[in-house]
Amino acid sequence: MQITFHGAAQTVTGSRHLLGLNGQQLLLDCGLFQGRRKDTYARNLTLPFEAATVEAVVLSHAHIDHCGNLPNLVRNGFAGSIHATQATIHLTDLLTQDSARIQEHDAAFLNKRPSRQGQPPIEPLYTLEDALRANALLHPQEYNSPFRPVPGAEARLVEAGHILGSAGVVLDLEEHGRHVRLMFSGDIGRPGLPIVPDPVLPQDVDYLVMECTYGDRSHESSDEAFHSLRQLVQRTAARGGKVIIPSFAVGRAQTLVYFLHQMVNAGDLEQIPMFVDSPLAVSVTDVFRKHPECFDPETRAFMEKDPHGTAFGFDQLTYTRSVEESKALNELEGPAVIISASGMAESGRILHHLRNHIGDPRNSVLITSWMAPHTLGRRLAEGQKRVSIFGEEYAVQAEVASLDGLSAHGGQPFLLEYAGALKGRAKRIFLVHGEPGPAAALKEKLEAEGFAVSYPRQGDSFEL
Repeated sequence: MQITFHGAAQTVTGSRHLLGLNGQQLLLDCGLFQGRRKDTYARNLTLPFEAATVEAVVLSHAHIDHCGNLPNLVRNGFAGSIHATQATIHLTDLLTQDSARIQEHDAAFLNKRPSRQGQPPIEPLYTLEDALRANALLHPQEYNSPFRPVPGAEARLVEAGHILGSAGVVLDLEEHGRHVRLMFSGDIGRPGLPIVPDPVLPQDVDYLVMECTYGDRSHESSDEAFHSLRQLVQRTAARGGKVIIPSFAVGRAQTLVYFLHQMVNAGDLEQIPMFVDSPLAVSVTDVFRKHPECFDPETRAFMEKDPHGTAFGFDQLTYTRSVEESKALNELEGPAVIISASGMAESGRILHHLRNHIGDPRNSVLITSWMAPHTLGRRLAEGQKRVSIFGEEYAVQAEVASLDGLSAHGGQPFLLEYAGALKGRAKRIFLVHGEPGPAAALKEKLEAEGFAVSYPRQGDSFEL
């Protein structure tokens, strides 16, 4: 048995881990690497293994850095099965099709530039046809129900508490009469997060592949984030400004809407119009509505009492799909809240909203998630006073605020509790999905507790 780390190794994005067992290849996640634009295309395009030799994929969840390169895997010859929860499958279908359209659009745009005359055309990373072929291979699995993705591997998906449908993957592996239990945590959520249930702790695991995004810090509580969000909206509205929120379409947008919904019901945000300006986020929210079985008891109780019967819709909220509706928001007078994609402020409608609002001190920009290095979101979070948008430089006059209490990742205390459930049992913990600083901090803490810990580099392999 061997595991090789082909993504999210000493970085946060591009989750992809290949397990060799009984001559078979099982891939855990197949995500897109995100970061500096000139680096991402080649890194995502070139697979470091033969796609046709992979028998199956198991997805932890539907964030694009975990599922977004599935169409490229299929394009390169993969024809096996892809296993995930039903909610993850619905979200993956949406996200990969959306990503394919972006890949095709970007390639077409770049090929029209005069500077590329005489050069071979740029090919999209993958096409909509590739995405549809990949989505045809998706197989739904229930939480806690065993299935066999490849011979010698019995898998179970357990609640990860990260986003709708997210799962840790427990694998009971057998090769030449030897039994090993491996668990891939996926992205680990936090107890008490809104909407989703709490994460399930690992049990009786020999090897744990564990994310460490926030291995060096604690988060403020979701209650603190709720109050901070309310105060920001109130003070921005008091000066007549708008709150512009870059948001991931999956998970973060729905959490923000749920919080704002609660505030409106409590009478805290009267007469402030609010918008979710992202066709993808609108479609994702429709998926959320179809999967109330994935909600925690508090969210279901809220929905039962709410006059609208939902956590994601109220009178002051408008979901916008068309370009015309999006453009009209930039002409809107008075206070408003605009939630728009993309999460790291690198593409999509959020760039237009930032360009139009970032120079006005009445407005606010709210950062609600980890931002990859070299992204516009990271530059704003770091407090840079001038930023480039669409190739033009803008002075940052708007208030820029950050909330880490909305993070869907566990902070250091819960990561220690998560791994601590295996004290005296785990033979080794592999830290993935984390930058070197957070990983080093968590590694030191875990080793002090007696764990053997590795922080694999891209391409590193280990015998199990």
